[in-house]
Amino acid sequence: MALIVGEGGEGGDEAERPTEDTQHCNIVPPTNLIDKTLPKELLLRVFSYLDVVSLCRCSRVSRYWNQVALDGSNWQRVDLFAFQTDVEGRVVENLSKRCGGFMKSLGLRNCLCVTDAALKTFAQNCRNIEALNLTSCNKITDVTCQNLGHYSHRLSRLILESCESITDNSLIALSEGCPNLETISISWCKKVTDEGVTTLIRKCPKLTTFVATGCNQLTNLSVKEIGLHCHRLRYLKLQDCSNITDESVVSIGQGCPLLTSVFLSGCSRLTDISLISLGKGCCEIRTFEVAHCSQFTDSGFEALTKHSHKFEKMDLEECIQITDTTINHLAMQCPRLSQLSLSYCELVTDSGIHHLTSSACGADTLTVLELDNCPLISDVSLGHLAVCSRLRRLELYDCQQISRAAIHRIQNSLPNLKVQAYFAPLTPPPAAGGRRRRFCRCCAIV
Repeated sequence: MALIVGEGGEGGDEAERPTEDTQHCNIVPPTNLIDKTLPKELLLRVFSYLDVVSLCRCSRVSRYWNQVALDGSNWQRVDLFAFQTDVEGRVVENLSKRCGGFMKSLGLRNCLCVTDAALKTFAQNCRNIEALNLTSCNKITDVTCQNLGHYSHRLSRLILESCESITDNSLIALSEGCPNLETISISWCKKVTDEGVTTLIRKCPKLTTFVATGCNQLTNLSVKEIGLHCHRLRYLKLQDCSNITDESVVSIGQGCPLLTSVFLSGCSRLTDISLISLGKGCCEIRTFEVAHCSQFTDSGFEALTKHSHKFEKMDLEECIQITDTTINHLAMQCPRLSQLSLSYCELVTDSGIHHLTSSACGADTLTVLELDNCPLISDVSLGHLAVCSRLRRLELYDCQQISRAAIHRIQNSLPNLKVQAYFAPLTPPPAAGGRRRRFCRCCAIV
């Protein structure tokens, strides 16, 4: 269904203060019995619960319903992702003119045809906008952020993921005009550097969420500013920011005590010093992802879990130095742990899994366990895992000591468990012509 939003006279210069007079004027009188009986205010309330598609369908019933359905008060929160191929600049412009100051949230994820010009009109008309998602809107440039900084002073949530033309100028403009920003995502905006991030961090102290995955130009110069200025921060995502070191994480550990979610996967220069700092200063962490951080050791995780006991999800994939000792610390100190990835942790053995399953989290909360490419894990571990009554997903790719029989036994014990495993031959079979046969490493749902 194509999205059709006609132009309306609502909004305009009075967009900041929507009123009954400016937004509901010139309503066509009702003509049928239902519309005459049902007060306009009640019909508006009913329509306020409808989604975009339903509102568009209602607008085709009659002229009266058209004006009521397309009233700006019904379009306060709009997500146009489902219409991404139909959304062009004129759609955004017409929507902004009709909704005016009522518009609080707009999602334009993957709306590739939206341009700076359309978003300028939007910013001028919808000055009460609080949340805007522009993920993968590749035609927008710094001009859009400059207009947002000029008109959208109430903006608190902005997603700019994969907007390839965004530079430091955008962040500087936002820092000047949007002091109420609480959530900012600049993932894969690879032109952003320390200058823009530093300016934004210093001037937006209300930030609770900062996401910068893949921003590989960022260094300690900007990231350590987070700990100095963002004391309300709860969600931090710096995956694949490969230039940051322990200096940044120590600053964050000292200045961000409210953190609940930390994503540092791919930050390969970090060491146990980072874990020690987070363990001392951030005791509220629930989600912790540090895949491919190969310098972490058992000592670091011992320090991390000494004071932080609220972990629920942990991704330790390819933390190649950890052993059963780390698993033992998690088992004893993290009773809420529900999802754990130990893939490519080649030193983990059946003993570590036994510690896990004998703990409170193993018996009561563990739902997902990933053990891909853990060569020391055998059928013994599956016997231990049979007591984890809440376990729903178990990954065992390239665990050569795991047998099909053991998988069938644990599935009989846990009928709701989904096991993903791959069985490769121990030695390649002979092939004609002396060439070795190749095997596809596909997922096999056992």
